[in-house]
This record gives sequence, C-alpha cells and structure tokens, in this order.
Amino acid sequence: MAIADRNLTLQRDVHSGEVLARGGDPEAHSILERTGFVPVVRVHERYHRLPTGLDEAEEERLATRAVARLRAVKYDVDCDAAFETERREAHYLPIGALVAHQAERIRQATTTEEVADALTELTAAHDGVLAALDDVLTATIEFHMGLGGAADIATAGRLRYLAEGRLGVIRSDLAGVRADLADRHEPHPQRSVCSAEVGPTEREASAVCGCPPPSRTTPAPSPPPASPAPAGRRR
Repeated sequence: MAIADRNLTLQRDVHSGEVLARGGDPEAHSILERTGFVPVVRVHERYHRLPTGLDEAEEERLATRAVARLRAVKYDVDCDAAFETERREAHYLPIGALVAHQAERIRQATTTEEVADALTELTAAHDGVLAALDDVLTATIEFHMGLGGAADIATAGRLRYLAEGRLGVIRSDLAGVRADLADRHEPHPQRSVCSAEVGPTEREASAVCGCPPPSRTTPAPSPPPASPAPAGRRR
C-alpha cells in the first residue's frame, strides 16, 4: 500500500461549504462511510461528502468522529481546526471481515472438502450469508414500498429484480459448486500442507522445510518464422 494512501484531508470546501474527505485507501473509505459519509465517484475524481440537510453542529460531530476513527488506525488526517480531536475510537472488525475470512480460508485450502466447508458459510439455506443478504433486500423492499412515492416504488421493484433475478442465480450456482466440491474428496494438485520439517537426507543445509521445489516447466520453443515466399521470375 502506497504511503499516500494513508493520508487524507477532511475539510469544509470553501466554495460549496460541504464537508469533504479526500484521499485514503478502501479501508479509510469504509471508515468514512460507516461514519455517515457518502461516496462520490466521477470520471476523474473520487471523494466523500456528508449527507445534505445536516446542521453545522451535526456536520462537525460526524467529521470529528471520522477523524477520531481514522487516526485510531494510524491514518494521517489533515483536517479543519473545528474537526480536531484527541479522542480515538476503538476499531472493531465489521461483519464484512467475517465474510472475507472465508476467502482467506479458500486461498489456504489444500482439499476440496476445505473449500466446500468455507462455501457453506455462504450457501447454507437458513443462516448462510446469501440467505441473510436476501433477507436484507426483502426488508429494504418493504421499507421503500411503505414510503409510497413513485421513485420509491421503482426502487423497490429494482431491488426485487436483484433479489429474485440475480441473487437467486448466484445462490443456486454457488450451492452447486459447493456440492460438487463436497463430493470430490480430492487434494488440490498444486497445494500441499507444509510440516516445516527437514529430513536427515536433505542436501540443502539452509532448507526450512522438506517440500519439493516447484516444478520447472520449460516453455515450448516458438516455431521459426516462415520463410518468405520466393519472388516471382522477372520478365
């Protein structure tokens, strides 16, 4: 991660009066969004702003809290004096980190059973991640339908399409992948569990494990270029 990605500015824009945060990496963006900021993505720039309609006191409260949260995890934040704080908030792993842990389990898996076990956390019918996501979409659909506006009803329809037409396909396909892996009972041909033990016959004195070196594959030689066609006889 570049050092520049650990630096942010959080200031009130002199032209618009909006409280804007610029810079940072995806983790910083997540912290901003969890503190109430809204991401703004354009072709040539990306930044975060506070929601519209807030009074100045609420803007200062949210901006100050964002500074406290960012600095708690060692981001360098250049902010207005109104947002300065010595307070630091404890950083807790979000729900998404638990889901991301399944990706790490899959990256380290050496057998099909291990991957099937990790995917079960997503595909379980009653309490899997995808079932929970479907429930969140349903609740959001119901909320928008209750708002009653034409745009709200359109949003509810779009979310219903995503839940039924897209999420359903992902759940079905991923469940099929999980079932196939659960039935295969195979080790991954390019991954192995390292015991970190070196046998007495190891010839390399500096070796830290007895795993064989990666196989060397010699690329097939490129075919020689085609000979140019003979020139036609001159008359």
